[in-house]
Amino acid sequence: MKATLLPVHLASRLHMTCVFVYGTLKKGQPNYYRMFDTTNGKAEFLASARTTERYPLVIASKYNVPFLLDIPGQGNQVHGEIYKVDEQMLKFLDDFESVPEKYQRTLVKLEVKEWVGPAEGETLAPGSITEAFIYSTTTYESDWPSLPTYESYDAKGEHGLEYVIREARTD
Repeated sequence: MKATLLPVHLASRLHMTCVFVYGTLKKGQPNYYRMFDTTNGKAEFLASARTTERYPLVIASKYNVPFLLDIPGQGNQVHGEIYKVDEQMLKFLDDFESVPEKYQRTLVKLEVKEWVGPAEGETLAPGSITEAFIYSTTTYESDWPSLPTYESYDAKGEHGLEYVIREARTD
């Protein structure tokens, strides 16, 4: 039996996974550069979107980290970005998000706001529903569900809670 070789651009897309980022990994946020550091793997921006379910997005810990609490039905529909990532980037993100100790990667439904993903690939109209993995947590302090919740995270937002980058943390 003769093996069929796929063109490189198709082969590299075979093992891609969609992830939804809502915090410091979004455009304009402190960890955005990590999404495009090729030593971490490959990431391709596809769309802006929001969760179809409501979740509490809170800013917590002494480092003012955004956490999405895995409590469906509470909080807000959370706004963020969908990326298609390769296996290397997915492993990096899992390590960066301390999966499974701090965060868990789960599949959620998302409503597309604006699709900008590759012209040669699938496109989804605004309002379309798609799925992607999200990093949320079931391991949080007992008072976190009572913290203010946000629709969209911005490290420089009106909340006044300055995010502390990892390199500046003491523990």
